[in-house]
Amino acid sequence: MIQSVGITADRHILAHQLFTGISQQHPACLVEELAVPWQAVVEGRRHAARGGARKRETGAGARHRLVFVDRLVITLIHLRHDLPHSVLALLSGVDRTTVTRAIGEIRGILAERGCAVPDRPGLRLRILTDVFAYAQAEGVELRLDATEIQVRRPVAGRGGRRAFVSGKKKQNTMKATVIADSQGRTLWTDALRPGRMHDATAACNEGIGTCFQHFPDVEVLLDDGCPGLRRDHPGQAVTPPGKPNKIALPHVHAAREEARHRHSSKRITVEHALADHKRWKQLTRWTHRRETLPATYRAIAGLVSDRTVNA
Repeated sequence: MIQSVGITADRHILAHQLFTGISQQHPACLVEELAVPWQAVVEGRRHAARGGARKRETGAGARHRLVFVDRLVITLIHLRHDLPHSVLALLSGVDRTTVTRAIGEIRGILAERGCAVPDRPGLRLRILTDVFAYAQAEGVELRLDATEIQVRRPVAGRGGRRAFVSGKKKQNTMKATVIADSQGRTLWTDALRPGRMHDATAACNEGIGTCFQHFPDVEVLLDDGCPGLRRDHPGQAVTPPGKPNKIALPHVHAAREEARHRHSSKRITVEHALADHKRWKQLTRWTHRRETLPATYRAIAGLVSDRTVNA
């Protein structure tokens, strides 16, 4: 007879860094931080199901077969290794629907946390304005870049199907814009958008132009695909120098190559941040519903920022 393995008995093993992708001390901090918000989510769902206030005292009724700590652990394992819900249900000794609901709850709470910043316990950056305000107050030079995640092709005949076709990868993708600091620590990521949209367009839609106006001392290093931002915000949106005229002297070309190399060396840290994100299997290729990818990416970005800040 095949017996299911109880997650409670092996919690210390499943909470290992090899399974969760975070240090073994980190889950304890997450439990302390997220227990109350999770309870609020549960009570809100119950209130909606009842259609009013509860009639019994708090704590009455059936107990959760999957307690909060176990829900957090299986969510971390799902984000890190993309194990099917049925496998996680077997490890937990519960029904698959319980695991699906638990992952949806915890993932949403993780996505709302934002990104941690160094030497500021309790401070988290959730929107682009927060990042610019922090950068101006601390004198941080920002780096911005985008990454693409392959997704499933939309159903034939659905409107907007072509919007997901990336001109660069020639695949159906969604793009995420990420901002990091000089140490490669993730500070912010947007809500994602279809892969056909240009990086500069996405940044403008997030309000980067307004942030440049309100925080004139902030500099953002960009790639050479954003000349419009450099033109509209000189001295703040910094891109590599353009290609000189063909008849320019050799020392002009050499100076330009040296400047591009310096710019690339400073911008490489945001590439390191993107590489940290892609170590989580769910961001290598997304095979689930596209509507849940933004929350998944923000949840992983917040977890990665915790690790890099505390490293």
